[in-house]
Amino acid sequence: MRTLIYLAHPRLDRSEVNGPLFEAAQTVTGTTCVDLYAEYPTFEIDVAREQDRLVAHDAVIFLHPVYWYSAPALLKEWQDLVLEHGFAYGHEGHALDGKVTFNAVSCGAADAAYSDGGANGADLRTLLAPFEKTADLCRLRYLAPFALFGAGRAVEEGRDKAHLASWLGLLNALTDDRLDIEAARASRTLNDIAAALPVASEPA
Repeated sequence: MRTLIYLAHPRLDRSEVNGPLFEAAQTVTGTTCVDLYAEYPTFEIDVAREQDRLVAHDAVIFLHPVYWYSAPALLKEWQDLVLEHGFAYGHEGHALDGKVTFNAVSCGAADAAYSDGGANGADLRTLLAPFEKTADLCRLRYLAPFALFGAGRAVEEGRDKAHLASWLGLLNALTDDRLDIEAARASRTLNDIAAALPVASEPA
């Protein structure tokens, strides 16, 4: 699959997770990487260019931190403007039919916080439901999120390297059409699926 990755992080200079994942993704053949805040610092999105990008790819990944149970503002602006009626949805809007999409996110809280009985009161996939329902409307195939929980402590605790390796394995499986899409759609997260894939080395 030709894979398109949109990074949405307003303070990339402070990123310990999304920045390294974005850099690593640029080493994967068949992947196009777009830093939304670098391209559109004033939020003036080139809708035609973004729609052309979507048409040219088979999979779309949104890479971002979870901000207030959602995503940074520019990603919402991108959705509002780019996913137009007649292009992404509606009787004449079939440009995205069958494409794959998912969120690759960093979460401040531990995994246990994302459950009905946890501190956040809901599973991560439930919190990201607006992305999933948008995908449904646009006839995209939405996969479970790929997540790093407790992201603020990941480097300190030495969990970032394994997550990066899983990320590269996941991207390579996706671009090589080796990912079990139906299993990925049914999962709570992609983490276990990614961990079971052949290990991909971190770029030098």
